[in-house]
Order: sequence, then C-alpha cells, then structure tokens
Amino acid sequence: MIALSDIHKQYGSKILYKGASLQVKPGEKIGLVGPNGAGKTSVFRIITGEQGIDSGTITKPDKWVVGYFAQDVGEMKGRSVLEEVMAGAGKVSALAGRLKSLESRLEALSLNLEDEKAMEEMNRVIEQMGEVQLEFESRGGYTLESRAREVLTGLGIGPSDHDSRVESFSGGWKMRIELCKMLVLQPDVLLMDEPTNHLDLESIVWLEEWLRNFKGALVMTSHDREFMNRIVSRIVEVANQTITSYSGNYDFYEREREIRKDQLIAQHRKQQDMLAKEEEFIARFAARASHAAQVQSRIKKLEKIDRVELPTEEKSVSFEFPVPPRGGNDVVRFKSLEKVWKKENGSLHTVFAGASGLVKRLDRVAVVGVNGAGKSTFLKLVAGQAEPTSGDLAIGASINTGYFSQHALDVLNPNKTIFDEIHDRIPEATIGYVRNLLGAFLFSGDDVYKKIGVLSGGEKSRVVLATLLAKPNNLLILDEPTNHLDIRSREMLLEALKVFEGTVLLVSHDRHFLKQITNKVFELGKGELHSYEGTYAEYLVRSGRGA
Repeated sequence: MIALSDIHKQYGSKILYKGASLQVKPGEKIGLVGPNGAGKTSVFRIITGEQGIDSGTITKPDKWVVGYFAQDVGEMKGRSVLEEVMAGAGKVSALAGRLKSLESRLEALSLNLEDEKAMEEMNRVIEQMGEVQLEFESRGGYTLESRAREVLTGLGIGPSDHDSRVESFSGGWKMRIELCKMLVLQPDVLLMDEPTNHLDLESIVWLEEWLRNFKGALVMTSHDREFMNRIVSRIVEVANQTITSYSGNYDFYEREREIRKDQLIAQHRKQQDMLAKEEEFIARFAARASHAAQVQSRIKKLEKIDRVELPTEEKSVSFEFPVPPRGGNDVVRFKSLEKVWKKENGSLHTVFAGASGLVKRLDRVAVVGVNGAGKSTFLKLVAGQAEPTSGDLAIGASINTGYFSQHALDVLNPNKTIFDEIHDRIPEATIGYVRNLLGAFLFSGDDVYKKIGVLSGGEKSRVVLATLLAKPNNLLILDEPTNHLDIRSREMLLEALKVFEGTVLLVSHDRHFLKQITNKVFELGKGELHSYEGTYAEYLVRSGRGA
C-alpha cells in the first residue's frame, strides 16, 4: 500500500496541501479530481519521488513498480515503434538483459567443465539464472513482444506500423506510444494523467476494457466522465488545501459532494449564529466586573473552537449562446457526396462516396466512425473549408455557420492579447460587451491582456468558443470541442447546447456528451455514410455497438 500521511506542500505563498492524507491499496482504481492548480499533478510526482514534501510521511513498498503516464513525451528516436514500447517495460527489460548476460557466462563456463572452480561458478550462475527467470516469467517477460503488439494495435497503431521508426510519428501519436509503454510495463501501481486526450473513441473503449481488467492499482485524472464512471470505484478530490475521499464513481462523487456541501453550509451557519451570540455577550458585559469570569471563560471557549470554513467556490465556464436568427427548416442537404484526397505519393484516397442525407432545423447530429473514416473531412465540407470531389451539398436559407475545428487553436494569433483576438472579430462591439463575454469564459481583470501564445490548451479552447459565442450563429459545426475542457466546463457547454435555438453538427469522443445531446447520428465507415434517427444511445443498440 502507498500512504501519504499528514503531508504539507507549499510553493512560495501558495499552499497545495495542509495536513492531507491519501492511501492507495493494491488493485484499487481511483479517479483523481479537482480544479486546475489544486495539486493533482503534484500528487503523482510525490508518489513517483519527482517532488518532495515539506512535512508528513510517505510509505511505499520497495518492490512496487510505479508507472507514470504524463502529458509530456520525452525524446523518441532511433527505434521502431515495437522496440520503443518493449524498451519501456522497465524491470522486465533489465531482467532480459540480465538473463542474456548470465546465459553468455554459462556458455563460457561450459567450455571448461574439468575445472573445479569453473564448476562451482557454473552452479552459482545456474542458481542466479533460476531466480532471474522466475521473476522474468512472473512479470510477463516471455510474452512481452506479443503484449506490446496487442497494446499497440488496441490503441490504434496497426501491425503495418509496428516496425516504423518512432521519429516518423506526430506528437499525438507519440503520446499513444508512450501510453503503450506504460501498459506493457504492467506496474504495481499505474498513475495516468488524462490518458484519453489523444485517443479516438475506439481506442478509448479498448483502453477502458484493458484498465478494467488491470490487476494493479490505478490512480488517474480524466475529463471523460463516462470513462471515469466505468473504471474507478473511488474518487479522490484535491481541493482547498486538502485531499478528500469519496467511495464510488464520478456520478456518486457529484451527488455526495453536494450533500456534504449542504451539510457544511448548515454547520457553518449554526456556528456563525453561536459565535454571534457569544461575541454579543462578551461585548455587552466586557466592562462589568461582576461578569469578568464569565467573559473570560467565553473568550477562551471561542479561542479553542475549530472554525468551520466554507470552501472557495470553483469557477466554471458559463456558456450562454445568443438567440440566433431563425433559418430555413432544411439546414444542410447533401446527395451523392464524394471526397477524394490526393496522397503525398500522388495516389488517390477515397474518404467516402455516395453520401446522402438531410440535417433539419434544431437537429443535434453526432458524426461518428473509426479513426480515419472522414468525420473531420465531412465537417469541413459542410463548413465550407473544403470542396467535395463530386455530388451536391447545399446549405439552407439564412444559415449562419460557426465552426470549431480540431485545429482551431492553431488559427489564433499568438501575438495578440485575448481581448484583441475577440474584439477584432466583433469590432462593432463595445469594450464592456467584450469584457462581459470574456468574463463568462473565466478571463477577467488583467487576464484579458494575456498573449494567446502563453495560454494553455484549455484556455485557448475557451477563447475559440468565445469567438463562436460572439456572433449569432444558427448552425454550429463542432469538431472535438471538449478536447481541452475539464468535466465541469464540458457540462456547462452541454447544458448550453441543449437549449441552443439552432442546429448542431458534432464530432466528439466523449460518450456522455453524445448521449446527452444527439437526436440523429451519421455513421461514416468503409467509404459510406449511414443515417440513424434517434439518440446516440439508441444508435449504439441499433447498430450492434451497445456492448
């Protein structure tokens, strides 16, 4: 068991933990939650030993192997993908090297069997090999390559790419390779910081199943509510300078947190009433000698009372789309739509062909399909960011389109301030309107003058969403809008889209988000598009993907 007991940690004037404790038991699966900056990542780094603590105690079994998947990837080069993943198997790789060394030593000694000292040494080597082999086998050493291939394929890197050089992969795919290394390591405790960030829905479902069957302990953060619900049995909240445990999944945590909050408010109110009465008594009789003993007694009583403190309210994004002008009933109509891309080698690739369908006013359409099926391409065609190779695509009358792409963050000017980025898009707006808009997205005070270039991914996402909010669009085309948003910000966006008086076309790997909002599904696959009327949950059943 890993135990952090009564730990204190401070950075300058910022206190992360004050007397906080956490236990991680063998085989336990824990979801780590809390506002940005509260100290979730520091919990991981304290467990791994990358960070120390100011006071308190940390206990960790010496033989436990800890795997840590973080949101940064070290240098990868000089190996194939398969070699890179196998090399990340930690102690298993070291044991394999030790076995190889002992085998070489044994082979050399076998050439001199008549030497008594050589025979004694040979017996010692055989005994060492037995011990190393036993541990190597217990850690899955003999199945390392097959496990590495299975994990790579499960996370979307197919057999044809297993021998490709790691340096040929983009940053997002290198994150997948790093994740593969952690899974193949099969540690005693696995620490994971947002493991689903760079995964498509199929890879998320595969990872979810792998983690459910994982025998070791797991501590993870995730912005994917359904992913968290399906895996963890305990939520640990890092907030308000302490660490609080909740038995149950994320849904249970949300309900229980509100109950505890209501109880705390009631305790605070009761205590404040009591303090007010005591302080009134002290003030009234402080000058009377006849009440001196009583006054002093009550002063000492107040000094000893543990004050009930209410936690600081966590900020969350407040989305409120303006009422858009009404457009036509037929928002998007397409028939026999085809898109063909030209590859770098000059060959042609058909993304999809013969796609036909209709998006009507107030539809919430989920566009789904495996990675590479053409979901983003389809949204680009509707948004006018690309031209179809053939077929007809018509946008209805009086339709104003707002488009959020996966690469929307890249179109922001890194040299502009947040304020200028928004104001330049709506130059007719007053300073007050722009400030109010940015305030809804948690940019207030001098924060609005931060340069885009210094913002985090989540902050940039909020800026782009603010640009959509700035104009009265009645068709929103959203390609992975939740990628950099935390769970609460996703919930706020979800609630806003539910009451949005326009039409939505959406690609997302957040299943909770899709289940809550959609009333139609376009499925892309094998170069075709199939339309399903009904919710995403109904689509899963009807398409046979519910399992």
